[in-house]
Amino acid sequence: MPIRINKYLADRGIASRRAIDALIIQRRVTVNGSVLDQPGYQVKPPDVVAVDGKRVTRPVPHRRYIVLNKPLNCITTSSDARGRSTVLDYIDIGERVFPIGRLDKQTTGVLLLTNDGELANTLMHPRYSVEKIYRAYLDKPFTKKDRHCFESGIMLDHKKTASCGARYYQGNKRDIIVTLHEGRNRQIHRMFQSLGYSVLRLDRTSYAGLTAGVLQRGEWRELTVNEINGIKQLILTPRQSA
Repeated sequence: MPIRINKYLADRGIASRRAIDALIIQRRVTVNGSVLDQPGYQVKPPDVVAVDGKRVTRPVPHRRYIVLNKPLNCITTSSDARGRSTVLDYIDIGERVFPIGRLDKQTTGVLLLTNDGELANTLMHPRYSVEKIYRAYLDKPFTKKDRHCFESGIMLDHKKTASCGARYYQGNKRDIIVTLHEGRNRQIHRMFQSLGYSVLRLDRTSYAGLTAGVLQRGEWRELTVNEINGIKQLILTPRQSA
């Protein structure tokens, strides 16, 4: 039965559907030797599909679900043409996995990786508003007035951010716990910057309810069956907007 190209590749652990659409736009996917320019292409059994010149022949892989405590100064990609350290340099397994979403090079903390393209696509979809918790260290005390503005929403790229949570960590007004249900590019840095603050350090402490626990920077572990089921249960019902 024909299957859409992004689902076909996601099911084989190449990347999330969204990332695969980007690969198609970058002309890195071929079908039967021809560069694919149709993201909606339906793959049929005789088709020969390749990514970056490498034929995709593997069957649907054994599903892997991993949490990494991302260290400083590594990038959240599967590879880097400039030879920089990536999150995959810290994970030694047989299967190919890819990160769910991104953390900036300078941002540390909880990052999920998997070869389950369907789950990755769902977790990153705005409809599901997956909760992300960060700890931000600011260059100066965060006033109550600015905190209220921050929580109510900030205009970024001509669109207001969704309401979010911001609280002082143990009463320290430069140490802020931020709870988001969306994920725009460098969102926390840009929100604080719009109010006149610089984020000196940023650490993600939780994603979809998962934390790094006892993992040190650069360490990783497999998710438990209960954790995997918990994530899948979480996304069965999309979060209702406030």
